[in-house]
Amino acid sequence: MTSITADAADTRRADPTDPAFQAFTLLRVGFTVAPILFGLDKFTEVMVDWSTYLWSGVVSVLPGSADAIMLGVGVVEIAAGVLVAVRPRIGGYVVAAWLAGIIVNLLLVGGFLDIALRDVGLLIGALALARLAAGFPATGTPGTASR
Repeated sequence: MTSITADAADTRRADPTDPAFQAFTLLRVGFTVAPILFGLDKFTEVMVDWSTYLWSGVVSVLPGSADAIMLGVGVVEIAAGVLVAVRPRIGGYVVAAWLAGIIVNLLLVGGFLDIALRDVGLLIGALALARLAAGFPATGTPGTASR
């Protein structure tokens, strides 16, 4: 069985025909676009009234209304999407941690177990992105590891 050392992974070329690089690219684009769009929707509420998904205990602990808190959530989500775009190795873990918080929130709210389960799948995808990012160059230049 062959293993790839950290040094070998850092010098791997970004080959568009490599299925692993294709998977990395799909995850990177998806975890860039989705958080940014969902974050922006916290300001417009075109898709849904996001405060419906907020556990009431959060409102009692944090200052402001549920709507104000969700605006803050939107800012964090936009920032996480941008982080994935520029530093997917770090951004993947940040999105995974954010999704873990969302999952806990949904479990506390109750009634959204299907969405919490979906978010578990997204969390796994974000972790996969972070791991794949460790093996591919950020710019396509050999030896420049994705951050």
